[in-house]
Amino acid sequence: MIAVYPGSFDPPTSAHVTLARAAVEQAGITRVDLVLSRRPLGKEGRSGPTVEQRAEVLLRVAAALPWLRVQVVDARLIVDIAQGYDAVVMGADKWAQVVDPAWYGGSTTARDAALGRLPRLLVAPRAGEHPSVVAAAAGVTAAVTALDVPPDLADVSSTRARAGHHHLMLPEAVASGLWT
Repeated sequence: MIAVYPGSFDPPTSAHVTLARAAVEQAGITRVDLVLSRRPLGKEGRSGPTVEQRAEVLLRVAAALPWLRVQVVDARLIVDIAQGYDAVVMGADKWAQVVDPAWYGGSTTARDAALGRLPRLLVAPRAGEHPSVVAAAAGVTAAVTALDVPPDLADVSSTRARAGHHHLMLPEAVASGLWT
């Protein structure tokens, strides 16, 4: 079973690898593809390392983990990125975006059609948000498997790492010098 874990990984953090590992250990996943979109939604105008630079750092991370791969794609919506995979991995914060009709032209009908195309959902609680609560609040009935991850990961984010909390980054990201 192969899972996709879409993200900008700007920078990659310890939480990214922990979520991917949780999918392998808890959900019968044999491989996780970290997938970067060349033009991720909601990230327009952001400066910083290019997608190619971020992919290179992720390749260094994956070199030590035989079940981890890296892909770069043109697709932008997670539902499109996830096509052909057995499962999709994400945090509850990303899940809240996926179920937000704003990403589907404000249409709950379009959102629900898109959600119907998603493979198995492996979602980690984040910042006090449980995946099932996020879905219920959005009026979504999708079946979500909650990954069990350490609660201290709620404070780990790429945003905080970019803001100077470099200890949250993976060693390969720190060594690259792209975010420090």
